[in-house]
Amino acid sequence: MDVSTGDQLAIVGRLALAGLLGAIMGLERELRGHPAGIRTMSMVTLGACLFTDISQLIGAGDRIAAQIVTGIGFLGAGVIFREGTGIKGITTAATVWATAAVGMAIGRELYVAGILGAVIIVALLWSRPLTHRIEELIRPLDERLRRELKDAGVANEEEVRTDD
Repeated sequence: MDVSTGDQLAIVGRLALAGLLGAIMGLERELRGHPAGIRTMSMVTLGACLFTDISQLIGAGDRIAAQIVTGIGFLGAGVIFREGTGIKGITTAATVWATAAVGMAIGRELYVAGILGAVIIVALLWSRPLTHRIEELIRPLDERLRRELKDAGVANEEEVRTDD
């Protein structure tokens, strides 16, 4: 297999773009003190991009793509842990998984999809304060509905629980 210097430089350009997008997505995780931050997300996007590029060169695109998704799933599982009765790290694991998809898009030369995918991922990560505000607005309504149902004898407290 002979790959020209120009093709290799194009791959390096894609790697740089993938790494940059990974860093941007990892910045939010790092600023919030989560275990997978800038370096991790950059390496995931860059690695997924390189695997995608190489798989195209050797003609094994679909097989390698499937292995990237599986491998990233295992990596993401490593950041999920149980704390008391709750589970931590699910959003970080999902971010690791999504950053791999961005890297694969860049490796496949789907620049618009990769860049906009990264923008959407960051927007979703930044939406946390909004979702907490919505929860604060809904909580009094939820509590009132639970009380009313319990007072009416419609359901006992276990049947009314909706936070599982």
